[in-house]
Amino acid sequence: MDIKSVMKKYGIKADKRLGQHFLADERPIAAMLEAARLSPEDCVLEIGPGIGVLTEKLCQRAKKVVAVEKDRNLIPVLESMTGIFENVCIIEEDVLKLDLELLKKRYFMSDFKVVANLPYYITSPIIMKLVNHRRLVKLAVIMVQKEVARRLSALPGGKDYGVLSVAVQLYADVDMVCEVGRDAFVPPPKVDSAVVRIVFKSEPRVKLEDEDAFFKVVEAAFGQRRKILRNSLKSGLALCGISPEKIDNALEKAGIDPARRGETLSIEEFAKLSALLRY
Repeated sequence: MDIKSVMKKYGIKADKRLGQHFLADERPIAAMLEAARLSPEDCVLEIGPGIGVLTEKLCQRAKKVVAVEKDRNLIPVLESMTGIFENVCIIEEDVLKLDLELLKKRYFMSDFKVVANLPYYITSPIIMKLVNHRRLVKLAVIMVQKEVARRLSALPGGKDYGVLSVAVQLYADVDMVCEVGRDAFVPPPKVDSAVVRIVFKSEPRVKLEDEDAFFKVVEAAFGQRRKILRNSLKSGLALCGISPEKIDNALEKAGIDPARRGETLSIEEFAKLSALLRY
């Protein structure tokens, strides 16, 4: 597909407010399709289909494709580009407002896969929405900013490791599929991209007694990255009514040096610490 010709034909201009960059290179699309392991029985949710470059390929491989596009100016283009397919449904909607439970019941009747070139400006909220609805989603193959891809797969101890890393890796296995240069898009973004595959697990990587407590501890630990863990927790958990003495005792019982930084803790250590702080 000649992206520039299609844009010219339909009078389409990339909307900066929506962070639009239309994928013009076929190679990342091929990599995404392979990583998604699509079968003729699969149902697929595509987020931000743009002008339908990826949508066409998904329709050729999947049983059902639901493409959710926020920009109403692109809806006629999508309808035209996918008009020959009977297995596609195009929805004009903000994906962050979309009820995924209802979408499953209305269009899929079973769990589904997500394959998408995500809008950069809402990447993290979309990923967290998928995490929160992981029982509906088999796997997600998504194109994101390269920086976000690094965060998703980061290990403890590095500057990319943070709340997003912990949240995704607690519930899923993450692997890098490929890197994508900015010249693969029209217009080119200011950053490079990458494709990652997120395969959700049936159970969390570690057993949690209280998920809310776990994430309060994680967020507190990363809340002030320059501080040592002990001080970050005391600042971040003060509003939760957890005393400094209780934090000191929990760190000691967990065998965690209070002088460490939050970004050095593994998911298992966060789980142990949050369990001790509950009581």
